[in-house]
Amino acid sequence: MIKSTLSFAMLASLASYVQAAEPLTVEKLNTFNKIGNIALSPAGDQVVYSLKTPNGSDLYLKSLKNKSVDLKLTSHPSTEHSVTWSRDAKSIFFLANRTGQSQVWSLSLFGGEAVQVTDLALAVNGYTLSPDNKKLALALEVVPSCDTIACTVKKTAEFNNEIHHAMAYDQLLMRHWDTWSDRLRSHLFVADVTEQPITDAKNITAGWDTDIPAKPFSGMEEVTFTPDSNHVVFSAKEPSRDQAWTTNFDLFKVSVQGGDIENLTKDNLAWDSQPQFSSDGRFMAYLAMKKPGFESDRFGLMIKDLKTGKLDEVAPLWDRSISSYTFSPNNRAVYVTTQDVGQKSIYEISTHFGDVRKVYSDGIAGDVQLADNKIIFSRHTLNSPKDLFQINIDGSELVQLTQVNESNLASIQFGESSQFSFPGWNKETVHGYLVKPWNYQEGQKYPIAFLVHGGPQGSFGNMFHYRWNAQLWAAQGYGVVMIDFHGSTGYGQEFTNSISRDWGGKPLEDLKKGMAYITKQEPWLDANNACALGASYGGYMMNWIAGNWTDGFNCLVNHAGLFDMDSFHQTTEELWFAEHEMGGEFWQKDGDYKKFNPANYVDNWKTPMLVIHGLKDYRVPYAQGLGAFTTLQRKGIDSRLVVYPDENHWILNQDNLIHWYGEVFDWMKKHTQQ
Repeated sequence: MIKSTLSFAMLASLASYVQAAEPLTVEKLNTFNKIGNIALSPAGDQVVYSLKTPNGSDLYLKSLKNKSVDLKLTSHPSTEHSVTWSRDAKSIFFLANRTGQSQVWSLSLFGGEAVQVTDLALAVNGYTLSPDNKKLALALEVVPSCDTIACTVKKTAEFNNEIHHAMAYDQLLMRHWDTWSDRLRSHLFVADVTEQPITDAKNITAGWDTDIPAKPFSGMEEVTFTPDSNHVVFSAKEPSRDQAWTTNFDLFKVSVQGGDIENLTKDNLAWDSQPQFSSDGRFMAYLAMKKPGFESDRFGLMIKDLKTGKLDEVAPLWDRSISSYTFSPNNRAVYVTTQDVGQKSIYEISTHFGDVRKVYSDGIAGDVQLADNKIIFSRHTLNSPKDLFQINIDGSELVQLTQVNESNLASIQFGESSQFSFPGWNKETVHGYLVKPWNYQEGQKYPIAFLVHGGPQGSFGNMFHYRWNAQLWAAQGYGVVMIDFHGSTGYGQEFTNSISRDWGGKPLEDLKKGMAYITKQEPWLDANNACALGASYGGYMMNWIAGNWTDGFNCLVNHAGLFDMDSFHQTTEELWFAEHEMGGEFWQKDGDYKKFNPANYVDNWKTPMLVIHGLKDYRVPYAQGLGAFTTLQRKGIDSRLVVYPDENHWILNQDNLIHWYGEVFDWMKKHTQQ
């Protein structure tokens, strides 16, 4: 049975659906407003959020007592983000590039213009305010051997005047994600807020040849002050030659004056992350994995009693991996977000007893902050972009606080979405999602867009995606099917673990059984008129399907997919991923590089395939796409190669995204019938 997951927002919008006449387009999607970070006031009565629009990014203030009013705080052409409240709630801090590079600014909430807090020779990439409101921890890009900002400025000028800029390396990582490693590393500096404008700061991680916070995806959630504001605790990899094949991030502690750096979690050889302190200063909390070398292991919540020194995992038997967390005001509970059966849910966990209680689970929740007995959070679903919401801590009285895309959505009709489950590999329960065409009519047959998520430890889930938006395929008249096969996240760690060293086994069986199940349950889906699409591991699966499910689809779309597993290990950047998933280095005789190598099954290839790749993709280097396309061409199979010179593993440029969807939709229309 298909279980409906129609949200209250969808039900509330049914009246407008009756009048709506337009499907979603990528051009329209690019005009949507996007909420960035949110910051709740110390009293819990106001929230500031950043809003990115086609015209820029500004800050807005919402009163939680008078929810109908949103006050625009800024209107400068520059981008403003990363908001923090001062402890006295009289002003806010934020990052903006008003002077040509990113610096910290402050704005009084009682009137007046924003004031520049830092005026450094280097851009500020992130900051954290100390509990006493007197210090800032700043993330700056510096020459790692330099103790001062002036040293980096001098060495940069000398470098720019050199007649050659050859790049030479003595160890991995020499490139990461979409950037070659250069002379600079992200270091932490501390400055005194009371001395404004701040023109200099103390490098407290001087000499460390590693990035703090780690690039490209970590931020200042990995950096915090101790409750007395005298030390900084941060998550990082210790400088070493094994950066490319270890996931051993530790927590380190250093004085705000600099000096010796202490490793707080040296006994755990896996990933330690997101340190926080309770408001009373009694406890230090952080997230920790247990399996070295595995980036998708379960993140458990660790709490150390700083008075007794006792360290415990909270709720160790709870089989969910925590994404983010925050202490309750009385420190008796933490409120966490976690992937949970296709959603990202909010749970309450008792810090004393480990009791776990679900608070909210519909769509993708994030940015959780607490105001007395209420939770302020963001949320989006397959049928609604991100907005702010409020809910009581007992899960009652859900209230939508913002409608930042109300005008954009007024004329848009989305396809109806639902979740289903079926017996997959070994008859174990597997979940999937279905989105109907935007103009669905009973009795008609519709072609299928079969989307396969990447990761592989990932999930499309009940989310509003800006690069792989299921509603855009529904708008083209396709029924959209997405399967959370074995290896997907949010269904327990054993389920997630099950894909490692079995990339072409259980997942392929789940995809086949999911397709058979949903087309039988929903006969309007035309099983003989389908195209499969995927990126990263999903792209790998397109290559794998081409050789191992040859009669399944009219066409395939392979974005940044792995084609030859040996060469993938030889050219990717984060070796820990390949070595964990494939059982070691490519030369290991008992590894899986040959067993689950799509290149070994090209004799069976016959399905038309569109191959897409970004030249700046160092996670799955573009030669993987060239290998697939060359094979297709040499075998005489209908195929097309599209390369984006300025894109990485993802398509981020909005003009490129329009072109990307155009290529994909044209390819599908060529090979499916509507």
